[in-house]
Parts: sequence; structure tokens; C-alpha cells
Amino acid sequence: MSVPIGAALASCGSAGPTPAGGGATGAAAGSGAATYWFLSTQPQEGIRKASVDRFNAANPNAKITATTFQNDAFKTKIKTALGAGQAPTIIWGWGGGGLRTYVQASQVEDLTPWLDQNPAVKNRLFPSSFGAATIDGKIYALPCEAVQPVVLFYNKTCFEKIGAEPPTSWSDIMALVPKFNAAGIAPFSLGGQSRWTNMMWLEFLFDRVGGPELFQAVFDAQKDAWSNPAALDALTKVQDLVKADGFIKGFSSITADSNADQALLYTGKAAMMLHGVWTYGSMALDGGDFVSGGHLGYMNFPPVDGGKGDPSNTVGNPGQYLSIYSKATPEQKETAKKFFATAVLSDEEVKQWTDTGSVPIVQGADKLLASSKDAEWLQFVYGIASGAKTFGQSWDQALSPTAAEILLDNISQLFQLSITPEQFAANMNAVIGK
Repeated sequence: MSVPIGAALASCGSAGPTPAGGGATGAAAGSGAATYWFLSTQPQEGIRKASVDRFNAANPNAKITATTFQNDAFKTKIKTALGAGQAPTIIWGWGGGGLRTYVQASQVEDLTPWLDQNPAVKNRLFPSSFGAATIDGKIYALPCEAVQPVVLFYNKTCFEKIGAEPPTSWSDIMALVPKFNAAGIAPFSLGGQSRWTNMMWLEFLFDRVGGPELFQAVFDAQKDAWSNPAALDALTKVQDLVKADGFIKGFSSITADSNADQALLYTGKAAMMLHGVWTYGSMALDGGDFVSGGHLGYMNFPPVDGGKGDPSNTVGNPGQYLSIYSKATPEQKETAKKFFATAVLSDEEVKQWTDTGSVPIVQGADKLLASSKDAEWLQFVYGIASGAKTFGQSWDQALSPTAAEILLDNISQLFQLSITPEQFAANMNAVIGK
């Protein structure tokens, strides 16, 4: 879900690469002197830079040079650097499909043995965050930073108007649709022009109907995985919702980038919205007293009747990820591992994340959230993320860039009812593993 990450992490302000500490940026930067590339968004850039500065102060003989990039420039630069054998020691990323391409090209280190030898490093992080870091049973990246699940938001006032309670099942959702429509309220807001917003519906329906193994089969490139009967059931259910006028009229021309979908929720024109937790801050800022006045409700996506998925499961961005370049020197790799063990999500960094309204992927971080003005919300997010049996990564990050673009196009067509579930499955089966 590259755009949601962009909303919280990758809407960058600098014009290009900016060394945050000076010095060389290649892998051969000197014995023990490591390099680290990451995105240039604030406040995230400042938090990352502060961790590097703290590490360098404590390790003057094995310093890390940080270089920042805008989102698109970063993706291009890291691909070029890896191909040229000049990648940084530490590679920031989203895990999933991008990480898989690194692994297939033997460009990043297998961290499994190191984590086995240092269980405290692994055990302090959310177990669910390791899914997007794991390829073929081995861990190739350290989860870091903050968690961003997708949740079901609702407008309490809209529910009061029709005398209804929030849905506790898919059947409830379908039963609420005609009631809200009869009251002149759209059941769901959706910025469908952005495409990835539609994708969140399928991510949850696939999980709730068939369990996490349903999409895992796609990720593992199993032949015809999209044609699984449970997948076709989930695809059919979302079209059932479209046909029932479950979404705001004209949703396919509404953009999420402008926050128009959020405005529909907080102005009461729509009763519910499935979206990432990154929207909470902007609704609090732009929605008047919608958040501060207690009109906003939120919950995990409800179960589907008869479905196999655990109702504690969630989807979204289970974390961000740090890998070690396989061609870095042994000394540089040791510096990177020391940085992972002592600086990444240190107590100081964790406090910085919570101070910006984010939930770091550290066990026990909920204790730091209690003093926030948004404590109830942050503890809800913490509970969703830490309690998830499975935290499914956004599909457009889990798949390769090629497959992700075709996926988004087909999801848009599915929501516009221009293709059938069977046609969707056939189109996607054709690009499995590409």
C-alpha cells in the first residue's frame, strides 16, 4: 500500500539525496564505517536521523553515514545501486515483494542466524511484523518504526440517526446498507479513484473468508491461486456490496489523496469508512469536533459468517524494514547489526514515535501511550497490531511492482463492475510470480 505509507512516511519534502552526516555512500566506505539510506519525510526523517546520531556518538570508531531521498527517487536509486554493486550497508524498505526481489538476487543478508543468537532483539518486536520480512521461511529484514493497520471507522451520529449499532458481521454490514440509503446517508465512503483504497476491502474479505493462507498462496506464486473458491467468494461479496449501493455515489471519481473520503465521513454524508490509521490525525485536524467531540468510532473489520479467518487478524503496513547489503564488508555488517540491536527502536526512539502519535512495533509500548491526549485511540491501534494472529501486508507492497500495478487496475475494474470475479481471477493468475 505504497500510497498509505506515503501519507504517513513518504510524502517527501527535500528535492533529492541529502547526506545527513556527510561522507561516502557506497558499501566500501571504510572499515566498520557503514551507510544508511532512507526517506526524507518529516517528522520520520528526524527520528531516523536522531537514532543515527545517538549511535554515532556511542560508536565513534564505527559511524553510520545517513543519506535521505524522496520516495520515488529512493526507489529508483536503491534499485540502481543494488544493480551496480554500490548499495548502502543498511537498506530501508517496506518488505514484501520488494524484499523478495532482493533475496532472489542474493543482495541482502539472511538475518535468521543472527536473530536466533540474539533473541532479545526479535522478541521485543510485534511477532506479526515479521511476516513481511520473511521469505521462504528466513528473515531478511529487521522490522522497525511504527505500525499502520487498516480499521473500520464509523460516524456515531449517523448510527444514532437510524437507531442502529455498528456491524459485528458481514451480514450486519449488508443489512445496514439499505437502512442508511433509506435515510439519505451513504453506507460507506470510498475514494475509489485512488485504487488502493478499494484494495483494502479485498484484503480483509480474503482474510475473513479464507484465512491468511488464501493470499499467502498468491504471494508464494502457487498456480491459479486467485481462482480458489474462497477467493471467488470474497470477490463476489465485494461486488454484492457495490451492487447494493454500499458505497457513496460516484466513489470511482473520489480521491483519497485530497482526503475527500474522510470528509464524507466526518460531515455525516457517509456512515462508515474502511481506511488506514494514518487518517485519524487528518480527521482530528480537519473535522472540527468530530474526533475531539467523541463522534468518531472505530473497530476491527468484522468476521464473515462461516469464514475461516481469525477475527483478530488485520491488514495494512505491519512495520517498515531494514536489511543489510550482502556485499557490505564484514565490519560494516557488524556495525549494522550493532545499530539494529542498540539504536533501532531504542527507548529514546520509541518515545519519539509515540510523541508524534504513532504506535511503534515494540511490545509494551502501550504503557507509553497512556499519557497521550489520544491515548484511547493509540491503545486501540496497539491492541489491533499486537493482538493480531496474522498482520497481512498491503497487497501492492507484498507483490512485485509489475503484479501490483496490474492488481490495482483489475481491482478498479472489479469495483466498477466491468469485469466478473472469474475474469479478475484469470487476469491475476496470468501474472502470479511475475
